[in-house]
Amino acid sequence: MAKKIIFLDRDGVINKEVGYLHKVEDFIFIDGVFEVLKELQYSGYEFIIITNQSGIGRGFYTEKDYQKVDKWMKDKFKSKNINILHSLHCPHKDEDNCLCRKPKPGLIRKCFEKYAISKKDSWLVGDSERDIEAGIRSQIFNTILVRSGHKINESKTKALAVVDSIKDIKEIINSI
Repeated sequence: MAKKIIFLDRDGVINKEVGYLHKVEDFIFIDGVFEVLKELQYSGYEFIIITNQSGIGRGFYTEKDYQKVDKWMKDKFKSKNINILHSLHCPHKDEDNCLCRKPKPGLIRKCFEKYAISKKDSWLVGDSERDIEAGIRSQIFNTILVRSGHKINESKTKALAVVDSIKDIKEIINSI
């Protein structure tokens, strides 16, 4: 049976946007993230994190720094009985022209290769139009833009819905 996935951007969606986050001590979960993911998990959704991490390519921090924060974050979810199925990142800069840096769909397509995923039953939650575009290019048309990260232009978004933060996504997802 195909999985119902909620693809989540990290910075600005799961945690507060601080710019090139690479230290555990700077990681602050957004209010309500544990509660909403727990409820959605109970409803049959699984979670995959897809995040651009150009700070690695820019030399601001290392792959090891990123992996330390990623493991810490996943351990926090696990301690709340929330399973993160997979976590992927793009370490490249825009000018590297890779296939995995959002808005390109490479990270999501890697997930399609690894897991049987129902595109029509899955969602993407991001804090930028880059995230939304990556979802659409991957045929994930159920997209939610959150206001809790980057400054957004709501009048130009292609997102299905715009909400204040991740704590507000359950109502949208359950209404479709």
